[in-house]
Amino acid sequence: FGGSADIVFSPPEPLWTPRVVTRPGEFTAGIEGPACDRDGNLFAVNFATQGTIGRIRPDGSGEVFVELPPGSIGNGIRFAADGSFFVADYAQHHVLRVDAQTRKVSVHAHAAGMSQPNDLAISPDGKTLFASDPNWSAGTGQLWRIDSDGTVTRLAEKMGTTNGIEVSPDGTTLYVNESKQRNVWSFRITDEGTLADKRLVKRFEDYGFDGMRCDVDGYLYITRHGKGTVIKMSPSGKILREIPVLGTRPTNLCFGGPDRRTLYVTEVDFARLVSFRVDRPGRE
Repeated sequence: FGGSADIVFSPPEPLWTPRVVTRPGEFTAGIEGPACDRDGNLFAVNFATQGTIGRIRPDGSGEVFVELPPGSIGNGIRFAADGSFFVADYAQHHVLRVDAQTRKVSVHAHAAGMSQPNDLAISPDGKTLFASDPNWSAGTGQLWRIDSDGTVTRLAEKMGTTNGIEVSPDGTTLYVNESKQRNVWSFRITDEGTLADKRLVKRFEDYGFDGMRCDVDGYLYITRHGKGTVIKMSPSGKILREIPVLGTRPTNLCFGGPDRRTLYVTEVDFARLVSFRVDRPGRE
């Protein structure tokens, strides 16, 4: 029963076990906003220098994919259905759109009343963006909706330092966390695109928050900035698991891989990407 000597069997990667994806220092300390395209490439901001978007290929090699306009610095990234992606440009108060084919950068939305924006979430139909907007010095924050035509509408104000933001898989709930106040909130998204029924999901006693993503079952993955972990939490606020990420300052995260069960995390201590396998696919 001989077999080919060329056949190599690799055991599946264990769940919840962090591994390093990129070399230390490939990104700046502003590493943020990871998002994966359909081909398995991972994009994150501030590759090599500030004001860039880096692309990390599935084999781990990286490059500057695009340089943002002078004065712009990206944070959260979200992909649209057509393969283009949006970037929260916190320095210029823009939401930028990048054509992934031509690499052309354009302003999709702008609001003078924004302090940033910081992070982005996109509805399951790919038509509506939501942006968190913290004012760090004042300890306050806002939430915004950005329609497909670039129209910007403020949905909430006088919140804490709004940071991580995500939409539930069924598109009916918006989650947002407040980094300084250590709260995670949920809102019902109305048929008119406004927010209602604000509810405290969970309040934490220590450490801050940053990025936040949902899996297909609606469970939240949240970075614990300063603690060096990512938590998996139910929509009711029960913590199901806590995973170390090989650095104390994880900033953001996204799902990727062929089965969308690899969670990629940006972390500041070593300015690199870390990943681990999870049990269920991500919503994105």
